[in-house]
Amino acid sequence: MKRILSMVVLAGFAAVLVAAAPAKKADKASGFRPVPATAVAQDSLIRPGESHFAHLYQVTFGGQNAEAYWSNDGTKLIFQSQRDGHTCDQEYVMDMKTGKVDMVSTGKGRTTCGYFYDHDQRVLWASTHLGGEACPPNPDMSQGYVWPVYESFEIFTSKPDGSDLQQLTHHPGYDAEGTMSLDGQWLIFTSKRENDIDLYKMHMDGTGLQRLTDAPGYDGGAYFSHDGKHIVWRTYRTTDSTALAKFHRLLDQNLVMPTKMDLWVADADGKNQRQVTDKPGASFAPYYTLDDQSIIYASNWESPRSRNFDLYLVPVAGGEPVAVTRDTGFDGFPMFNPNGKWLAFCSNRGAKVQGETNIYLAEWR
Repeated sequence: MKRILSMVVLAGFAAVLVAAAPAKKADKASGFRPVPATAVAQDSLIRPGESHFAHLYQVTFGGQNAEAYWSNDGTKLIFQSQRDGHTCDQEYVMDMKTGKVDMVSTGKGRTTCGYFYDHDQRVLWASTHLGGEACPPNPDMSQGYVWPVYESFEIFTSKPDGSDLQQLTHHPGYDAEGTMSLDGQWLIFTSKRENDIDLYKMHMDGTGLQRLTDAPGYDGGAYFSHDGKHIVWRTYRTTDSTALAKFHRLLDQNLVMPTKMDLWVADADGKNQRQVTDKPGASFAPYYTLDDQSIIYASNWESPRSRNFDLYLVPVAGGEPVAVTRDTGFDGFPMFNPNGKWLAFCSNRGAKVQGETNIYLAEWR
């Protein structure tokens, strides 16, 4: 789930106005190796059991850095970070050739969930800045571990340098967690509407709005398969009346309790919804493997009351998850680059300060 590590990450857990060029061809043709000059080799941080990692590189150093998602040509990452004096997340783009980092959001409010689209000519993200320039207030944790779903979150778009800012959603409620289909036709996002939190999709001009989920409970952090035919997302659903009453009581305060979530898949129009994982704890941040046959995701199911999240692979058809990471801290927000040879993810490993979260690149094997 976006924001498992802290309230600043809202999950989630991925972008396009014009049809994007096939990402796999662009990356293979260039032969680009996405390890910036500023990266530091960290093979010593590969843990026993992390057999998919041939090599490991750290690309951010210090603070809170999360939700790092690839451009369609595999030469850039967009991510959220607390840096440069900002006390809550802003969106940044990193050039994977040089390591140069530029802020693309406004520097106001709180942001989450950046994504590239339109042949990498534009990016999108969610921000609260229209509701106030300051960071929105933190939620009351006396009710347990809760996420705020700020009503001031709307989805915006700009060029990758932050210019030409435009607002994409216009709704008096939470709109965030946006990702896009590779063909550039559909934005899928999470919204608080009709007294629930559900998945919606629309074209980038706002037309064709469709509600994809309607079961009571939280649905969010969705991604399209590479072929655009399916979606995967995280969800909390229950038929228990007491649990539902608690969900709605928190939702009335614009809060969600993300301690139990599973992964579901469906057709891209929301039909044929099916549960994939059924484990304790919270599973979130799913992303399809290049062949669309498996899902890589983060979960604390082996220690569901802890913040020890690892990455796992599970077949789309369902089955027992296979561990990818084995660090004792947090590993989350995985995304393969366009040719599937590199995995970007965020981790506490190697932290100089407790709770520090950085972006890592793993050469995949």
